[in-house]
Amino acid sequence: MPLDTDTEPRSDDLVQPFRIDPFALRGRLVRLGPTVDRILSQHDYPEPVAAILGEAIALAVTLAGALKYDGIFTLQTKSDGPVRLIVADVSTEGAVRGYAQYDSTRLGDFAMRPGQSPSVPELIGSGYIAFTVDQGEDTERYQGIVELVGASLAECAQHYFRQSEQIQAGIRLSAGRSGPAGPNGRAWRAGGLMLQRVPPEGGTRVIADDVEDGWRRAMVLMSSATPAELVDPELSPRRLLFRLFHEEQVRVFRTHPLEARCRCSRERIARILRSFPPEDIEDMGKDKVTTVTCEFCNTRYEFAPEEFAPAASA
Repeated sequence: MPLDTDTEPRSDDLVQPFRIDPFALRGRLVRLGPTVDRILSQHDYPEPVAAILGEAIALAVTLAGALKYDGIFTLQTKSDGPVRLIVADVSTEGAVRGYAQYDSTRLGDFAMRPGQSPSVPELIGSGYIAFTVDQGEDTERYQGIVELVGASLAECAQHYFRQSEQIQAGIRLSAGRSGPAGPNGRAWRAGGLMLQRVPPEGGTRVIADDVEDGWRRAMVLMSSATPAELVDPELSPRRLLFRLFHEEQVRVFRTHPLEARCRCSRERIARILRSFPPEDIEDMGKDKVTTVTCEFCNTRYEFAPEEFAPAASA
């Protein structure tokens, strides 16, 4: 549909697909409010760790929106920096979760630079970024891995597309606290914006020079989006698209809702524990209670020794 800024049903926790005609440019605008605030607030992360995890979650959702799959899309970084591991995933139903592992000693008094994305070289260091699509037990997993190259997560993702997919793409990310202050201060918010250059559909004939000029112009316009605009609760996604691309032929499509939802459960964790070797289960029985904490949502599960007795004696 043509861009309409007056009938937008919701402005948070969504993916807004759009297209710029006639230059075969597809895009997605991601806006995360309560979803990312809930994920980050479940852990007592230092501000720089929360910010870079927020950007990773926004990036995972942005990239997942470009794929046709039925399952789980996962983004993971593993590296030698203070933030040694980041995991963020999103299901086709829009369930989002994420967590980070970091070394508080090495993190020290790292300070965020106002208006800038968290530094990948300083926070994450050297390592790799992986993208995985898992569609279930009966299907083959797809995984792309590339070295972390870039000053920000957005630049690292663009490097991946250049190296692995041979697709031209531009990405902008932002995460930070915004909006009115609550009991715990201002809430966390995150946003992502991505443009992809794809082959024209339906045999549309467009002069190559016009396509190139259209791509360059769109990238310049996209780069004008500030980090504050990407997370501004007062600036709806469609109004932001209008502000950026009102001189182009922008068309928007149905939005996809998102929510923070972990897939852990007591039954699932018990099933995993029962799959351990008998000697490990026997060791569990020596303690009065076995406690497992979900790394994603920080929920604690406690199991009594007798819950594993059938498995241990089998």
